[in-house]
Amino acid sequence: MEQRMKKPRILVSTDFSDLSLIAIPTALSIARLFDGTITLFHAYMQINELDGFYYMGETSPEADLRTLEKTLFNKLDQISNEYIDEPYRAEPMVKIGNAARAITDAGKDFDLIIMSTHGRTGFSRLILGSICAKVLRTSHTPVLIIEEESQVIPLKRILLTTDFSDNSIYAFEPAAEFAEVTGAEIDLVHIVSFEQFDTLAQAQHDSNERKLKLKEMADKYLGDLRDQVHTEVIFSDKAVHEEIVRLTKSRPYNLIVMSTIGRTGLDYLMLGSTSSSVMRHVKTAVLSVKPIKSS
Repeated sequence: MEQRMKKPRILVSTDFSDLSLIAIPTALSIARLFDGTITLFHAYMQINELDGFYYMGETSPEADLRTLEKTLFNKLDQISNEYIDEPYRAEPMVKIGNAARAITDAGKDFDLIIMSTHGRTGFSRLILGSICAKVLRTSHTPVLIIEEESQVIPLKRILLTTDFSDNSIYAFEPAAEFAEVTGAEIDLVHIVSFEQFDTLAQAQHDSNERKLKLKEMADKYLGDLRDQVHTEVIFSDKAVHEEIVRLTKSRPYNLIVMSTIGRTGLDYLMLGSTSSSVMRHVKTAVLSVKPIKSS
């Protein structure tokens, strides 16, 4: 597995709203932890002339929209200088085009994408949230989704989920890297539905096997952090994302780390949809990791 958090290049997407800027302090904290750099990014698709006026602060139809990209860059640069300490600050980027596609394409050259689910429209999860879902679905760069009430740093407790698939293991490395530098505890959790079993005895027998397998995975992939790792098999009558939401409400997690592809291999249709469902229903930050395509 590729280690991404050593001097990471962090891409932070913003639409200039106050709510979208909440991702920057978290990005700065991560950059400080791993000696990384932060690039502010804005993707823009002009629907009509009024969109240009919004960004440029113009009210006249005579505004020269040809200067829009430069205006956006200067705006990003100003925010970058204001919010990001110089050692961690990289040159901002502006791309014209579909936001989700532009973020995904730009993210290929980065180690981490950080986004907020709130945008300048004020409609949480409906506008920028839909962009987040598309980026989660298509990006092979890990994506960290921040809510207004998320508090990643100080990082004390991480929820790491697995369905025992090879694909889900890709989430282990970033969780381990965060835990190593912060001393955070990791709850490695496997969730299984009661509906898979005909009798309670079958469920109990299966539970013992799953607990053993989970501990073996912890030893293999998180062995250097064994004093910080706790394994748990949870049988639930809820959907996986519902159980994860329940856990975040009952335990003080700072970060959820999960893969967007599960044991079925059906990207986004299975575990991928779980990631998006979790993102829509929790206030905890979610780090979504997608296995890299084989060449």
